[in-house]
Amino acid sequence: MGEIASGVTSSLLSRAADVVLKERRRLVLMLRETPLHAGHIKSMQTVTEMGAIVAPPVPAFYARPKSIEEMVDQTNGRVLDLFDIEIGVTKRWGEDIERQE
Repeated sequence: MGEIASGVTSSLLSRAADVVLKERRRLVLMLRETPLHAGHIKSMQTVTEMGAIVAPPVPAFYARPKSIEEMVDQTNGRVLDLFDIEIGVTKRWGEDIERQE
């Protein structure tokens, strides 16, 4: 992410991301684990301002996952939704979620 934010790319992956942004195509970055320091947060802001979407892999507990696999599926489904790819595993707020009152 730092290489992408700076525009100085040294690997095929960061170069490909740079080209995606240059061509105004959709770039989604799933970030590493936390904690983050100020440099990470500044890089997130910079790549967002360049047109990327920052999507940390955060589990959606509102979907009430029953397993780690469901958490992973939900996260992957939400990211694929950003590319208009529907895989049928994403539970959206208020859809098919049992309510506990």
